[in-house]
Amino acid sequence: MMIGPGARKLRTTRHEKVWGTSNLSPIFGPADVKIGEVWFEDEERLPLLFKFLFTSERLSIQVHPDDDYGSRHEASLGKTEMWHILRADEGSEIGLGFRKFYTTAEVAEGARTGSIEQMMEWRKVRAGENYLVPAGEVHAIGAGLAICEIQQNSDVTYRLYDYGRPRELHLERGMEVSRTGPYQGQRQGVVECEYFRSEKMRIDAAMALSGPRRVLMILEGKGKIAGEPYEKGEGWRLLRNVTIEPAKATTLLYVTWPE
Repeated sequence: MMIGPGARKLRTTRHEKVWGTSNLSPIFGPADVKIGEVWFEDEERLPLLFKFLFTSERLSIQVHPDDDYGSRHEASLGKTEMWHILRADEGSEIGLGFRKFYTTAEVAEGARTGSIEQMMEWRKVRAGENYLVPAGEVHAIGAGLAICEIQQNSDVTYRLYDYGRPRELHLERGMEVSRTGPYQGQRQGVVECEYFRSEKMRIDAAMALSGPRRVLMILEGKGKIAGEPYEKGEGWRLLRNVTIEPAKATTLLYVTWPE
């Protein structure tokens, strides 16, 4: 009986963004345009979407709904995500939650006036850190960052504030789903929630990896997966149990999800 391929490289697409940059280090070389997102998708739709993000400006202050709200109002899944920091320029920050507990009315007024910037909890970040961002957590990604993002495969985003940029805001629905207190999410090395588990691994010698429902995001190194060559900046879906054979020490995010 013929055995099918053990792993499949994910399809990659680049997306220009107003807040993007030509500096795609440490994953890719310089770009000719302002790339904000690099998406990784399989030939079949997976429950997760995998991205690299590159920023030169702050992204909007925003929030995502949970599955129940997304199903009732958007005919969509909700969106819980995680960020693995790949590069953080001097002084780079992320916004997660608020400095204290506010009422919904106070946050809505802050979004209208711009004072929500001062209400947010901004924290300096470093390469190697992880942050789980549950649905309902108000958040923003700052400038000077490269991030690997793993998220539910949903594009429902409610912008609360966008620094005066001429893009649509979604204050009414955004406030219906927002938590208005301090961030309480995970920041440890292994990030785990009901939708996915992500573990950073360094592989120096051949190693057996199990599949399916596994994706490898290659952050450093090169070698072979199930006999197929891989290199930095690629995503691979495992289709069965395989062996990874690094020709150069490899760092990756090993991502799994439930049935």
